Amino acid sequence: MRIVMIGSGYVGLVSGACFADFGHDVVCVDKDEAKIAKLNAGGIPIFEPGLDRLVAKNVAAGRLSFTTDLAGPVAAAEVVFIGVGTPTRRGDGHADLSYVYAAAREIAESLDGFTVIVTKSTVPVGTGDEVERIIREANPAADFAVASNPEFLREGAAIEDFKRPDRIVVGIEDERARGPMEAVYRPLYLNKAPVLFTRRRTSELIKYAANAFLAMKITFINEIADLCEKVGADVKDVSRGIGLDNRIGSKFLHAGPGYGGSCFPKDTLALVKTAEHYDAPLRLIEATVAVNDKRKRAMARKVIAAMGGEVRGKTVGVLGLTFKPNTDDMRDAPAISIVQALHDAGATIRAYDPEGMEAAAPLLGEVTYTDSAYAAAEGASAVVIVTEWDVFRALDFARLKSVMDAPVLVDLRNIYRAEEVAAAGFTYRGIGRPGDGDTVAATDHIAVTELQ
Repeated sequence: MRIVMIGSGYVGLVSGACFADFGHDVVCVDKDEAKIAKLNAGGIPIFEPGLDRLVAKNVAAGRLSFTTDLAGPVAAAEVVFIGVGTPTRRGDGHADLSYVYAAAREIAESLDGFTVIVTKSTVPVGTGDEVERIIREANPAADFAVASNPEFLREGAAIEDFKRPDRIVVGIEDERARGPMEAVYRPLYLNKAPVLFTRRRTSELIKYAANAFLAMKITFINEIADLCEKVGADVKDVSRGIGLDNRIGSKFLHAGPGYGGSCFPKDTLALVKTAEHYDAPLRLIEATVAVNDKRKRAMARKVIAAMGGEVRGKTVGVLGLTFKPNTDDMRDAPAISIVQALHDAGATIRAYDPEGMEAAAPLLGEVTYTDSAYAAAEGASAVVIVTEWDVFRALDFARLKSVMDAPVLVDLRNIYRAEEVAAAGFTYRGIGRPGDGDTVAATDHIAVTELQ
């Protein structure tokens, strides 16, 4: 099929490259001339494992191309996806749909023959109705249908998620859109990926509901972790104990410094605002947003407490800046609030992240960026693991200790066992474990025996 993907950011570029790899002819369109020039020169504007190879393969095969010209590709397309950004709107917390609506107006001018226009961007309920109205008003003679097809991609695993999805959701109001959308995803039928056709507004809400539920699950276990610290329980075992219940499941039950990234913060807030607009308040999601916002700076207080309650004039080594591993995305990353709070308390920050330092630099102020975890730890009175990159999972504690002023490790991702780090001579603080605020000695670990 002839497909146009408007927007060559995270969603648009990954989706466009994967559609091309299915065998479709894909043109990715973006107004950012520098971005398109970089793509045409073989560069990739974002970090996503395997994306560079996938793009190069399909460009070489002639199935994937990049341009700033929208008119020609849209006129020839059978399906046009809108994959532009929908950031939080300044001032009121609603999703900013200006890019979506601008794309709809430009599409309307170039339509030639029946075309399915698909919102791939995460958009509030009713956006598809407005896109349809805009196109019909701009070009009354146009023959088209508007569909919703939300993405469910995890940064760091987006290609795998696209090619082996849990489900494909398509919202339509015009039955003529069903055939083209089935053809777009036909290559996945061998994988038996469930395709759920719904009404358009239902599809739009599914995306927000899914992200809000996962964000709520993260926030739930983070609050349980706080309780664990007070009562002497271990949140890792609590997570394991409840996650073995298949009604609950183990995913997203890992206590940490709070969620961040391109989706959860803006989508939970947008859903709250939508619910307020329709006078159907979502109190659980409201609480999720509030608790998560407060948690990030609370992690800085945990670091300060581990350092004896005073960090002025001291150095803190920060390991990991991006909101999760295997991405360079700094949007709403917990590291932003943590570093700022430590700065406010008078600390000097040295930091290392395998991919995120360039993106972090404009956001974090005075930070010394280094080329390794050990360089970040030089002269530090504490090292803080903020993001669980694989490179931080097997640190040489003797080497780490040798370059630090004081052997304190604050593990905000619970990568390590307390007894292991204590045995190396460190003061260790994790999340949701007994004795928070004290030097942790070796503790009994009760293994979970799986019933055969």
